[in-house]
Amino acid sequence: MTFSYTELGWSDFFDAQQQELARPDWSAARVCVARRGGCVVMSPAGSTTATFSGRLRHNSPKASDLPAVGDWVAMDARGVIHHRYERRTRFARQAPSGRGVQVIAVNVDVVFVVTSLNRDLNMRRLERYVAAVWDAGAQPIVVLNKADLCENAEQLAETVRASLLGVEVRLASAKAGQLDELRGDVGEGRSIALVGSSGVGKSTIVNALLGDETQAVADIRDADAKGRHTTTHRELFVLPGGRGLLIDTPGMRELQLDAASEAVQETFEEIATLGETCRFRDCTHSGEPGCQVVGAVDPARLASWHKLQAEIEAKERRETPEAQRKFERAFARVIDDAKRIKEDGTQS
Repeated sequence: MTFSYTELGWSDFFDAQQQELARPDWSAARVCVARRGGCVVMSPAGSTTATFSGRLRHNSPKASDLPAVGDWVAMDARGVIHHRYERRTRFARQAPSGRGVQVIAVNVDVVFVVTSLNRDLNMRRLERYVAAVWDAGAQPIVVLNKADLCENAEQLAETVRASLLGVEVRLASAKAGQLDELRGDVGEGRSIALVGSSGVGKSTIVNALLGDETQAVADIRDADAKGRHTTTHRELFVLPGGRGLLIDTPGMRELQLDAASEAVQETFEEIATLGETCRFRDCTHSGEPGCQVVGAVDPARLASWHKLQAEIEAKERRETPEAQRKFERAFARVIDDAKRIKEDGTQS
């Protein structure tokens, strides 16, 4: 089955880049699966496996610069990718190692932040995801899945809406086929990524919207009511009839923010608004005289705001030129020590 460029999410944003690239011998394609050294891409000509050119690798000093799921790329007739188009949006997190960035999905319009209503609902985690989505430049939509397993689903949905001001909240039950609210969010050329913890039902939602058992799923565990991890890689799917695109992602145990302070302020809009009326312009909302935030905001939500702010400040300190030089010097010392140990062992 083939799809048009419009159905695959092509827009004027990428068309302008193609005109500037001025390489009629290269064709555009969208990345469906990213692999080491190459990826699976889709275009109106169909789906194929492509490899990265040496030029592309040379111009991509960081792993996060290489094509990821959702990227648009330019490749030649042999299936060699020479260029990655500039990204319209990028959803990413700090790599679990603590160094660098891990790209989850790019060029998405909407991110479904999926959580389940059977013991998985965690407001602090949702706040973190929403901040990351705002920072990506996409629209966050919180999906409260497995509503059929919760007696007070509507009440919980209202609680989430009240906490995440300005964020759309949907109730769903993928296994029971109750996805009417989500179907209204998809559309031709619209790209939606699904993110969340393992076992919340992301793949079940993808299968239900695709109308096919494409993604492997597993039943929840009786012991703790949690789902089992099934998705092992990120993949882009086109809905039947070209009615939109979905990107399924593996569950994440943690989400270290790769976000800017502005994204956190957007997530905690009421704190930002109240903070403007504090006595001191640089109020940290930690008990200063005349603070209008402490006492007016839920303590748990304020604590979450403080934690995210601290993460961003720590990230900014790590990325200063001095911090980078310090890391490079330390790394160089490790290499020198390793060489010296090897030389001593050889001499003896």
